[in-house]
Amino acid sequence: MHNRIKEKREQALNDKIKVKYPRIRGMKDILFDEYRYFDLVVSKACDIAKAYGFKRIEMPVLERTELYERTTGKLSDIVAKEMYSFVDRGGEKVALRPEATPSLVRAYIEHGMFNQSQPIKTFWSGPLFRYDRPQAGRYRQHNQFNLDIFGEASPMADVLLILIAHTYFKELQLNVEVQINSIGCVGCRKEYLEKLKDYYKPRLLKAKLCTECKKRIVKNPLRVLDCKEPCCVESLREAPHIVDSLDDDCRAHFVKVLEYLDELNIPYNLNPFLVRGLDYYTKTVFEIWPISEETSDVKLVALGGGGRYDDLIEYMGGRATPACGFGIGIERVILKIKENNIILKSESQNAVFLAQIGEQARRKAFVLFEDLRKGGFNASQSFTRDALRAQLEDANRVDAKYTLILGQKEVVDNTILIRDMDSGVQEIVDFKKVIPELTKRLANK
Repeated sequence: MHNRIKEKREQALNDKIKVKYPRIRGMKDILFDEYRYFDLVVSKACDIAKAYGFKRIEMPVLERTELYERTTGKLSDIVAKEMYSFVDRGGEKVALRPEATPSLVRAYIEHGMFNQSQPIKTFWSGPLFRYDRPQAGRYRQHNQFNLDIFGEASPMADVLLILIAHTYFKELQLNVEVQINSIGCVGCRKEYLEKLKDYYKPRLLKAKLCTECKKRIVKNPLRVLDCKEPCCVESLREAPHIVDSLDDDCRAHFVKVLEYLDELNIPYNLNPFLVRGLDYYTKTVFEIWPISEETSDVKLVALGGGGRYDDLIEYMGGRATPACGFGIGIERVILKIKENNIILKSESQNAVFLAQIGEQARRKAFVLFEDLRKGGFNASQSFTRDALRAQLEDANRVDAKYTLILGQKEVVDNTILIRDMDSGVQEIVDFKKVIPELTKRLANK
Protein backbone atom coordinates (compact mmCIF):
# COMPACT_ATOMS: atom_id res chain seq x y z
CA MET A 1 0.00 0.00 0.00
CA HIS A 2 2.81 2.38 0.99
CA ASN A 3 4.63 1.71 -2.32
CA ARG A 4 1.50 2.42 -4.37
CA ILE A 5 0.96 5.75 -2.57
CA LYS A 6 4.60 6.64 -3.17
CA GLU A 7 4.31 5.75 -6.87
CA LYS A 8 1.19 7.92 -7.26
CA ARG A 9 2.95 10.88 -5.62
CA GLU A 10 5.95 10.49 -7.93
CA GLN A 11 3.66 10.24 -10.97
CA ALA A 12 1.75 13.36 -9.92
CA LEU A 13 5.05 15.20 -9.52
CA ASN A 14 6.24 14.02 -12.95
CA ASP A 15 2.97 15.14 -14.54
CA LYS A 16 3.61 18.67 -13.29
CA ILE A 17 7.07 18.77 -14.85
CA LYS A 18 6.96 20.21 -18.35
CA VAL A 19 9.63 18.81 -20.66
CA LYS A 20 11.39 21.71 -22.29
CA TYR A 21 12.76 19.70 -25.22
CA PRO A 22 10.44 16.71 -25.81
CA ARG A 23 11.40 14.00 -28.30
CA ILE A 24 10.27 14.38 -31.90
CA ARG A 25 6.96 12.78 -32.85
CA GLY A 26 7.47 9.27 -34.18
CA MET A 27 10.76 8.80 -32.31
CA LYS A 28 11.08 6.60 -29.23
CA ASP A 29 13.36 6.27 -26.21
CA ILE A 30 14.22 2.68 -25.39
CA LEU A 31 14.47 2.43 -21.61
CA PHE A 32 15.89 -0.30 -19.39
CA ASP A 33 12.93 -2.70 -19.20
CA GLU A 34 12.18 -2.33 -22.91
CA TYR A 35 15.78 -3.17 -23.79
CA ARG A 36 15.26 -6.64 -22.35
CA TYR A 37 13.00 -7.31 -25.33
CA PHE A 38 15.43 -5.74 -27.80
CA ASP A 39 18.27 -7.86 -26.44
CA LEU A 40 16.14 -10.99 -26.82
CA VAL A 41 14.88 -10.49 -30.37
CA VAL A 42 18.17 -9.17 -31.78
CA SER A 43 20.46 -11.70 -30.06
CA LYS A 44 18.15 -14.55 -31.12
CA ALA A 45 18.30 -13.37 -34.74
CA CYS A 46 22.10 -12.98 -34.60
CA ASP A 47 22.59 -16.44 -33.08
CA ILE A 48 20.49 -18.15 -35.77
CA ALA A 49 22.17 -16.16 -38.55
CA LYS A 50 25.64 -17.17 -37.35
CA ALA A 51 24.56 -20.82 -37.05
CA TYR A 52 23.62 -20.76 -40.75
CA GLY A 53 26.94 -19.20 -41.79
CA PHE A 54 25.90 -15.55 -42.18
CA LYS A 55 28.46 -12.85 -41.31
CA ARG A 56 27.70 -9.46 -39.80
CA ILE A 57 27.99 -6.27 -41.83
CA GLU A 58 27.38 -2.59 -41.01
CA MET A 59 26.67 0.36 -43.30
CA PRO A 60 26.51 4.12 -42.63
CA VAL A 61 23.18 5.70 -41.69
CA LEU A 62 23.72 8.48 -44.27
CA GLU A 63 23.88 7.68 -47.99
CA ARG A 64 23.59 9.69 -51.18
CA THR A 65 19.97 10.45 -51.99
CA GLU A 66 20.32 9.15 -55.55
CA LEU A 67 21.15 5.68 -54.19
CA TYR A 68 17.53 5.31 -53.06
CA GLU A 69 16.07 7.23 -56.01
CA ARG A 70 17.84 4.81 -58.33
CA THR A 71 17.03 1.57 -56.49
CA THR A 72 13.84 2.08 -54.51
CA GLY A 73 12.32 4.28 -57.23
CA LYS A 74 11.52 8.01 -57.39
CA LEU A 75 7.80 7.23 -57.57
CA SER A 76 7.80 4.86 -54.58
CA ASP A 77 6.14 6.07 -51.39
CA ILE A 78 9.43 5.60 -49.52
CA VAL A 79 11.33 8.05 -51.71
CA ALA A 80 8.52 10.41 -52.70
CA LYS A 81 6.82 10.78 -49.32
CA GLU A 82 8.77 9.19 -46.46
CA MET A 83 12.51 9.65 -46.94
CA TYR A 84 14.43 12.14 -44.77
CA SER A 85 16.64 13.84 -47.38
CA PHE A 86 18.50 17.12 -47.29
CA VAL A 87 21.50 19.00 -48.70
CA ASP A 88 24.51 18.85 -46.39
CA ARG A 89 27.03 21.64 -45.76
CA GLY A 90 29.14 20.44 -48.66
CA GLY A 91 26.20 20.85 -51.03
CA GLU A 92 25.66 17.11 -51.45
CA LYS A 93 22.16 15.60 -51.41
CA VAL A 94 22.08 12.95 -48.68
CA ALA A 95 19.39 10.86 -46.99
CA LEU A 96 18.90 9.00 -43.75
CA ARG A 97 18.69 5.29 -44.59
CA PRO A 98 14.99 4.43 -45.23
CA GLU A 99 15.71 0.78 -46.04
CA ALA A 100 18.69 -1.55 -45.87
CA THR A 101 18.92 -3.35 -49.24
CA PRO A 102 20.33 -0.48 -51.38
CA SER A 103 23.09 0.14 -48.82
CA LEU A 104 23.90 -3.58 -48.69
CA VAL A 105 24.12 -3.76 -52.49
CA ARG A 106 26.22 -0.60 -52.61
CA ALA A 107 28.65 -2.16 -50.09
CA TYR A 108 28.75 -5.43 -52.07
CA ILE A 109 29.76 -3.55 -55.24
CA GLU A 110 32.06 -0.97 -53.65
CA HIS A 111 34.13 -3.55 -51.77
CA GLY A 112 34.38 -5.94 -54.71
CA MET A 113 32.65 -8.80 -52.94
CA PHE A 114 31.86 -10.40 -56.31
CA ASN A 115 35.59 -11.34 -56.43
CA GLN A 116 35.18 -13.43 -53.26
CA SER A 117 33.92 -16.98 -53.06
CA GLN A 118 30.15 -16.96 -53.65
CA PRO A 119 27.60 -16.97 -52.18
CA ILE A 120 28.19 -14.10 -49.74
CA LYS A 121 25.80 -14.39 -46.78
CA THR A 122 25.38 -11.28 -44.62
CA PHE A 123 23.29 -10.18 -41.65
CA TRP A 124 22.70 -6.66 -40.40
CA SER A 125 20.76 -4.93 -37.64
CA GLY A 126 20.16 -1.23 -37.17
CA PRO A 127 17.84 1.78 -37.46
CA LEU A 128 15.84 2.93 -40.48
CA PHE A 129 14.19 6.34 -40.91
CA ARG A 130 10.88 7.08 -42.62
CA TYR A 131 8.63 10.10 -42.29
CA ASP A 132 5.46 8.06 -42.00
CA ARG A 133 2.36 8.25 -39.85
CA PRO A 134 3.40 6.71 -36.49
CA GLN A 135 1.52 3.49 -35.84
CA ALA A 136 1.71 0.36 -33.68
CA GLY A 137 5.11 -1.26 -34.12
CA ARG A 138 6.32 1.35 -36.62
CA TYR A 139 8.09 4.58 -35.70
CA ARG A 140 9.80 7.20 -37.81
CA GLN A 141 13.02 5.75 -36.48
CA HIS A 142 12.55 2.01 -36.24
CA ASN A 143 14.88 -0.97 -36.14
CA GLN A 144 15.24 -3.88 -38.51
CA PHE A 145 17.19 -7.11 -38.87
CA ASN A 146 18.25 -8.22 -42.35
CA LEU A 147 19.58 -11.46 -43.85
CA ASP A 148 20.86 -11.39 -47.44
CA ILE A 149 22.46 -13.89 -49.82
CA PHE A 150 24.49 -12.62 -52.80
CA GLY A 151 25.64 -14.77 -55.69
CA GLU A 152 23.20 -17.69 -55.40
CA ALA A 153 20.50 -18.24 -58.07
CA SER A 154 19.22 -21.55 -56.72
CA PRO A 155 15.70 -21.62 -55.21
CA MET A 156 17.38 -23.18 -52.18
CA ALA A 157 18.56 -19.68 -51.21
CA ASP A 158 14.92 -18.51 -51.10
CA VAL A 159 13.99 -21.58 -49.05
CA LEU A 160 16.88 -21.06 -46.63
CA LEU A 161 15.77 -17.51 -45.86
CA ILE A 162 12.16 -18.59 -45.28
CA LEU A 163 13.32 -21.51 -43.11
CA ILE A 164 15.45 -19.19 -40.95
CA ALA A 165 12.58 -16.70 -40.61
CA HIS A 166 10.13 -19.45 -39.61
CA THR A 167 12.64 -20.95 -37.14
CA TYR A 168 13.25 -17.54 -35.61
CA PHE A 169 9.58 -16.87 -34.88
CA LYS A 170 9.00 -20.43 -33.71
CA GLU A 171 11.79 -20.10 -31.13
CA LEU A 172 10.23 -16.83 -29.97
CA GLN A 173 6.97 -18.76 -29.43
CA LEU A 174 5.16 -16.74 -32.10
CA ASN A 175 2.71 -18.54 -34.39
CA VAL A 176 3.21 -17.29 -37.97
CA GLU A 177 2.31 -18.09 -41.55
CA VAL A 178 4.34 -17.39 -44.68
CA GLN A 179 2.51 -15.41 -47.37
CA ILE A 180 4.25 -16.13 -50.66
CA ASN A 181 4.03 -15.28 -54.35
CA SER A 182 6.19 -14.98 -57.44
CA ILE A 183 6.24 -11.75 -59.44
CA GLY A 184 8.45 -13.25 -62.14
CA CYS A 185 11.21 -11.48 -64.06
CA VAL A 186 11.12 -8.31 -66.15
CA GLY A 187 10.26 -10.34 -69.26
CA CYS A 188 7.20 -12.23 -68.03
CA ARG A 189 6.04 -9.36 -65.83
CA LYS A 190 5.63 -7.17 -68.92
CA GLU A 191 2.81 -9.40 -70.15
CA TYR A 192 1.12 -9.31 -66.74
CA LEU A 193 1.25 -5.52 -66.48
CA GLU A 194 -0.65 -5.25 -69.76
CA LYS A 195 -3.30 -7.66 -68.42
CA LEU A 196 -3.59 -5.60 -65.24
CA LYS A 197 -4.02 -2.34 -67.19
CA ASP A 198 -6.68 -3.99 -69.35
CA TYR A 199 -8.47 -5.20 -66.22
CA TYR A 200 -8.73 -1.64 -64.90
CA LYS A 201 -9.78 -0.07 -68.22
CA PRO A 202 -13.53 -0.11 -67.41
CA ARG A 203 -14.35 3.34 -66.03
CA LEU A 204 -16.48 2.08 -63.14
CA LEU A 205 -13.75 -0.23 -61.87
CA LYS A 206 -11.01 2.38 -62.19
CA ALA A 207 -13.22 4.86 -60.33
CA LYS A 208 -13.11 2.56 -57.26
CA LEU A 209 -9.37 3.10 -56.86
CA CYS A 210 -7.96 5.56 -54.36
CA THR A 211 -6.47 8.80 -55.69
CA GLU A 212 -2.89 7.48 -55.57
CA CYS A 213 -3.72 4.22 -57.35
CA LYS A 214 -5.45 6.05 -60.18
CA LYS A 215 -1.99 7.49 -60.91
CA ARG A 216 -0.19 4.20 -60.21
CA ILE A 217 -2.23 2.17 -62.68
CA VAL A 218 -0.72 4.36 -65.43
CA LYS A 219 2.83 4.86 -64.15
CA ASN A 220 3.51 1.77 -62.00
CA PRO A 221 0.58 -0.71 -62.12
CA LEU A 222 2.15 -3.32 -59.83
CA ARG A 223 1.95 -0.90 -56.90
CA VAL A 224 -1.86 -1.05 -57.05
CA LEU A 225 -1.62 -4.62 -55.75
CA ASP A 226 0.30 -3.38 -52.72
CA CYS A 227 -2.22 -0.71 -51.72
CA LYS A 228 -3.92 -1.31 -48.36
CA GLU A 229 -6.89 1.04 -48.98
CA PRO A 230 -10.13 -1.02 -48.64
CA CYS A 231 -11.47 0.25 -51.98
CA CYS A 232 -8.33 -0.88 -53.82
CA VAL A 233 -8.25 -4.26 -52.04
CA GLU A 234 -11.90 -4.80 -53.01
CA SER A 235 -11.19 -3.89 -56.65
CA LEU A 236 -8.73 -6.81 -56.92
CA ARG A 237 -11.43 -9.42 -56.44
CA GLU A 238 -11.42 -10.53 -60.11
CA ALA A 239 -7.96 -9.25 -61.07
CA PRO A 240 -5.60 -11.52 -63.04
CA HIS A 241 -2.96 -13.46 -61.08
CA ILE A 242 0.68 -12.79 -61.90
CA VAL A 243 1.66 -16.47 -61.50
CA ASP A 244 -0.44 -17.24 -64.59
CA SER A 245 1.94 -15.08 -66.64
CA LEU A 246 5.24 -16.61 -65.44
CA ASP A 247 7.63 -17.95 -68.05
CA ASP A 248 9.00 -21.49 -67.80
CA ASP A 249 12.13 -20.52 -65.82
CA CYS A 250 10.30 -18.38 -63.25
CA ARG A 251 7.54 -20.99 -62.87
CA ALA A 252 10.06 -23.81 -62.33
CA HIS A 253 11.91 -21.72 -59.74
CA PHE A 254 8.72 -20.98 -57.80
CA VAL A 255 7.49 -24.59 -57.92
CA LYS A 256 10.82 -25.76 -56.49
CA VAL A 257 10.54 -23.27 -53.61
CA LEU A 258 7.04 -24.50 -52.75
CA GLU A 259 8.11 -28.15 -52.95
CA TYR A 260 10.86 -27.56 -50.39
CA LEU A 261 8.51 -25.65 -48.09
CA ASP A 262 6.13 -28.62 -48.22
CA GLU A 263 9.01 -30.97 -47.44
CA LEU A 264 10.03 -28.83 -44.45
CA ASN A 265 6.42 -28.58 -43.17
CA ILE A 266 6.56 -24.79 -43.20
CA PRO A 267 3.00 -23.39 -43.32
CA TYR A 268 2.45 -21.00 -46.21
CA ASN A 269 -0.36 -19.36 -48.15
CA LEU A 270 -0.21 -18.64 -51.87
CA ASN A 271 -1.09 -14.95 -52.00
CA PRO A 272 -1.62 -13.98 -55.69
CA PHE A 273 -1.55 -10.23 -54.98
CA LEU A 274 1.54 -10.09 -52.76
CA VAL A 275 4.15 -7.94 -54.53
CA ARG A 276 5.95 -6.08 -51.69
CA GLY A 277 6.31 -2.30 -51.87
CA LEU A 278 9.61 -2.02 -53.74
CA ASP A 279 10.34 -2.03 -57.48
CA TYR A 280 13.51 -4.11 -57.48
CA TYR A 281 12.00 -7.48 -56.47
CA THR A 282 11.98 -10.41 -58.91
CA LYS A 283 10.61 -13.97 -58.71
CA THR A 284 9.92 -15.04 -55.09
CA VAL A 285 8.44 -12.52 -52.67
CA PHE A 286 7.19 -13.37 -49.19
CA GLU A 287 5.97 -11.88 -45.91
CA ILE A 288 5.66 -13.31 -42.41
CA TRP A 289 2.22 -12.74 -40.89
CA PRO A 290 1.32 -13.49 -37.27
CA ILE A 291 -1.60 -15.83 -36.57
CA SER A 292 -3.89 -15.13 -33.63
CA GLU A 293 -3.60 -17.90 -31.06
CA GLU A 294 -7.28 -17.54 -30.10
CA THR A 295 -8.99 -17.45 -33.48
CA SER A 296 -6.31 -18.81 -35.86
CA ASP A 297 -6.96 -15.75 -38.01
CA VAL A 298 -3.98 -14.30 -39.83
CA LYS A 299 -3.30 -10.71 -38.78
CA LEU A 300 -2.51 -8.35 -41.67
CA VAL A 301 0.46 -6.56 -40.06
CA ALA A 302 3.58 -8.26 -41.41
CA LEU A 303 6.40 -8.98 -38.95
CA GLY A 304 8.90 -9.24 -41.79
CA GLY A 305 9.31 -9.94 -45.47
CA GLY A 306 11.59 -10.05 -48.46
CA GLY A 307 12.34 -11.83 -51.70
CA ARG A 308 14.65 -11.97 -54.70
CA TYR A 309 16.27 -8.96 -56.36
CA ASP A 310 18.33 -10.63 -59.09
CA ASP A 311 18.65 -7.53 -61.30
CA LEU A 312 19.50 -4.92 -58.66
CA ILE A 313 23.28 -5.36 -58.45
CA GLU A 314 23.73 -5.04 -62.21
CA TYR A 315 21.25 -2.15 -62.27
CA MET A 316 23.44 -0.34 -59.76
CA GLY A 317 26.57 -0.79 -61.89
CA GLY A 318 27.93 -4.11 -60.61
CA ARG A 319 28.24 -7.49 -62.31
CA ALA A 320 25.06 -9.44 -63.00
CA THR A 321 24.59 -11.20 -59.64
CA PRO A 322 21.53 -13.04 -58.28
CA ALA A 323 20.53 -12.02 -54.74
CA CYS A 324 17.77 -12.38 -52.18
CA GLY A 325 17.07 -11.27 -48.63
CA PHE A 326 14.52 -10.44 -45.99
CA GLY A 327 14.02 -8.04 -43.10
CA ILE A 328 12.32 -8.34 -39.70
CA GLY A 329 10.77 -5.35 -37.94
CA ILE A 330 12.17 -5.42 -34.40
CA GLU A 331 9.49 -3.20 -32.81
CA ARG A 332 6.69 -5.21 -34.42
CA VAL A 333 8.12 -8.47 -33.10
CA ILE A 334 8.40 -7.00 -29.59
CA LEU A 335 4.83 -5.76 -29.78
CA LYS A 336 3.62 -9.24 -30.75
CA ILE A 337 5.59 -10.86 -27.90
CA LYS A 338 3.92 -8.49 -25.46
CA GLU A 339 0.46 -9.07 -26.98
CA ASN A 340 0.91 -12.81 -26.53
CA ASN A 341 2.06 -12.33 -22.91
CA ILE A 342 5.21 -14.36 -23.53
CA ILE A 343 7.28 -14.34 -20.34
CA LEU A 344 10.93 -13.43 -20.82
CA LYS A 345 13.62 -15.45 -19.14
CA SER A 346 14.40 -13.80 -15.83
CA GLU A 347 17.61 -11.78 -15.84
CA SER A 348 17.98 -12.60 -12.16
CA GLN A 349 18.22 -16.36 -12.65
CA ASN A 350 20.95 -17.62 -10.29
CA ALA A 351 21.88 -14.02 -9.48
CA VAL A 352 24.67 -13.44 -6.97
CA PHE A 353 25.29 -10.15 -5.19
CA LEU A 354 28.64 -9.03 -3.78
CA ALA A 355 28.47 -6.66 -0.78
CA GLN A 356 31.45 -5.02 0.94
CA ILE A 357 32.03 -2.97 4.08
CA GLY A 358 35.13 -0.78 4.40
CA GLU A 359 37.89 0.40 2.12
CA GLN A 360 40.06 -2.76 2.30
CA ALA A 361 37.04 -4.98 1.69
CA ARG A 362 36.02 -2.89 -1.31
CA ARG A 363 39.45 -3.28 -2.89
CA LYS A 364 39.34 -7.03 -2.43
CA ALA A 365 35.74 -7.14 -3.64
CA PHE A 366 36.72 -5.52 -6.96
CA VAL A 367 39.06 -8.43 -7.71
CA LEU A 368 36.53 -11.05 -6.60
CA PHE A 369 33.78 -9.49 -8.70
CA GLU A 370 35.93 -9.77 -11.83
CA ASP A 371 36.61 -13.43 -11.00
CA LEU A 372 32.87 -14.04 -10.63
CA ARG A 373 32.09 -12.28 -13.89
CA LYS A 374 34.78 -14.14 -15.85
CA GLY A 375 33.59 -17.37 -14.27
CA GLY A 376 30.17 -16.91 -15.85
CA PHE A 377 28.23 -15.98 -12.71
CA ASN A 378 25.27 -13.62 -12.97
CA ALA A 379 26.89 -11.22 -10.51
CA SER A 380 25.81 -7.77 -9.32
CA GLN A 381 27.27 -5.19 -6.95
CA SER A 382 26.89 -1.68 -5.54
CA PHE A 383 30.47 -0.57 -5.01
CA THR A 384 29.39 3.06 -4.59
CA ARG A 385 27.35 2.23 -1.46
CA ASP A 386 28.88 1.91 2.01
CA ALA A 387 26.00 0.75 4.22
CA LEU A 388 25.37 -3.00 4.27
CA ARG A 389 21.62 -2.49 4.63
CA ALA A 390 21.44 -0.46 1.43
CA GLN A 391 23.46 -3.12 -0.40
CA LEU A 392 21.18 -5.89 0.84
CA GLU A 393 18.21 -3.91 -0.47
CA ASP A 394 19.94 -3.80 -3.85
CA ALA A 395 20.47 -7.57 -3.62
CA ASN A 396 16.74 -8.05 -3.05
CA ARG A 397 15.98 -5.72 -5.94
CA VAL A 398 17.91 -7.95 -8.38
CA ASP A 399 16.39 -11.06 -6.76
CA ALA A 400 19.79 -12.47 -5.78
CA LYS A 401 19.87 -16.08 -4.56
CA TYR A 402 23.00 -15.49 -2.50
CA THR A 403 24.83 -12.42 -1.25
CA LEU A 404 28.57 -12.58 -0.56
CA ILE A 405 29.49 -10.25 2.31
CA LEU A 406 33.06 -9.08 2.72
CA GLY A 407 33.93 -6.90 5.74
CA GLN A 408 37.07 -5.89 7.64
CA LYS A 409 37.01 -9.03 9.82
CA GLU A 410 36.65 -11.27 6.75
CA VAL A 411 39.59 -9.51 5.07
CA VAL A 412 41.81 -10.21 8.11
CA ASP A 413 40.62 -13.84 8.46
CA ASN A 414 40.71 -14.44 4.68
CA THR A 415 37.07 -15.59 4.77
CA ILE A 416 33.73 -14.44 3.33
CA LEU A 417 30.10 -14.71 4.39
CA ILE A 418 27.59 -16.44 2.11
CA ARG A 419 24.06 -15.31 2.89
CA ASP A 420 21.07 -17.31 1.58
CA MET A 421 18.63 -14.55 0.64
CA ASP A 422 15.57 -16.79 1.00
CA SER A 423 16.29 -18.12 4.49
CA GLY A 424 18.58 -15.36 5.76
CA VAL A 425 21.09 -18.00 6.96
CA GLN A 426 24.74 -16.94 6.74
CA GLU A 427 27.84 -19.19 6.71
CA ILE A 428 31.52 -18.39 6.90
CA VAL A 429 33.53 -19.83 3.99
CA ASP A 430 37.24 -19.84 3.20
CA PHE A 431 37.79 -16.99 0.72
CA LYS A 432 39.78 -19.23 -1.64
CA LYS A 433 36.90 -21.72 -1.79
CA VAL A 434 34.06 -19.25 -2.38
CA ILE A 435 33.69 -19.86 -6.15
CA PRO A 436 33.46 -23.69 -6.00
CA GLU A 437 31.16 -23.41 -2.95
CA LEU A 438 28.93 -20.95 -4.79
CA THR A 439 28.86 -23.19 -7.88
CA LYS A 440 27.76 -26.17 -5.79
CA ARG A 441 25.02 -24.23 -4.01
CA LEU A 442 23.57 -22.74 -7.19
CA ALA A 443 23.51 -26.17 -8.81
CA ASN A 444 21.35 -27.46 -5.91
CA LYS A 445 19.13 -24.36 -5.64
